Amino acid sequence: MGIDPHKRVCYAAVVDTAGRRIGPVHKTAGARALPGLLEWARRRSEGAEVLWAIEDGRGLARALADALLLAGQTVVWVPARAMAAQRRLHERTGAKSDAIDAVAVARAHLAAGAMATHRIDARVRLLRLLVDSRADLVQRRTQVANRLIAWAHTWLEHTPGDLTRPRGRAALEATLDAAGLDARVREVFTEALAEAATLSGRITQLETRIRGLVEPLAPHLLAIPGIGHMSAAVLIGEIGDITRFPRAATLAAHTGCAPVPVSSSGRERHRLCRGGNRRLNSVVHIAAVVQRRFHAGAAALLQRLEPVKGKRGAYRVLKRHLIDVIYRAMVADRAGWDPPTTKPHPTN
Repeated sequence: MGIDPHKRVCYAAVVDTAGRRIGPVHKTAGARALPGLLEWARRRSEGAEVLWAIEDGRGLARALADALLLAGQTVVWVPARAMAAQRRLHERTGAKSDAIDAVAVARAHLAAGAMATHRIDARVRLLRLLVDSRADLVQRRTQVANRLIAWAHTWLEHTPGDLTRPRGRAALEATLDAAGLDARVREVFTEALAEAATLSGRITQLETRIRGLVEPLAPHLLAIPGIGHMSAAVLIGEIGDITRFPRAATLAAHTGCAPVPVSSSGRERHRLCRGGNRRLNSVVHIAAVVQRRFHAGAAALLQRLEPVKGKRGAYRVLKRHLIDVIYRAMVADRAGWDPPTTKPHPTN
């Protein structure tokens, strides 16, 4: 069963083991219409074991994947690039539709055979929600702080300090008291400062809850210099079960930390990969920057490589090394987790 997911609807197509489509493509409302989708799959499969292959847009299809897995189904993720390759291989040039994509998703799994299996761990699901909520609150607080800085330049000819901290907000309030502004202007400033304080309080509460969840899940990960509780939470939330990656090189490609070969005319060289999960890439980059300052081995590595590869090239090497360290730590941590909700691959 190939699934092409969208926000409000999903398109499902059935193919046999030879890649031939069976019947018309089914349009469904996704997780909200799960009973109807399962009944349709039961009729199409005629009692055969079903594998659900979903295009890897997990922000769109995660709810459906979770619902299918909890209903006892087998779910795998198909990279969008693999789906697109199958579409170009089997369809006319330029042909594209939701129905075509759903069939291409199923064919991509048949062609590759080994795709990442969807798994559920209740703690990881909760952690992912808390991390996303914190990121949203941080973004909103930054917007409020930037707006206050702009207003302070306009009305006070003053550059405030860090408005994400109580000391910076208190200093701006003191400047407002001494400025003698119109009451209506002062009210606007006060409301914005109160909003920043409220957001900061909610962020602190979330960070406390995240720390409580991360510590028992990632003791080895937290021992890596440069990986704090928030970075570990992002790694666990985005990666989930590390065993879905067979080796560290696969994780490096997923995070965009694997160098891209761009050799030509006998000259061997690599460049930085701009693909992969950029959220994970950012966490690894922050860890590399921290290690440059506080880890003697990392600092020595960068110092040795920068004259040869340049600063970006040296960081690329360090980040790739960090992926190996992170992978080993997450595998060690995963051994202490409870078994996830999953189901093994059926034999093709």
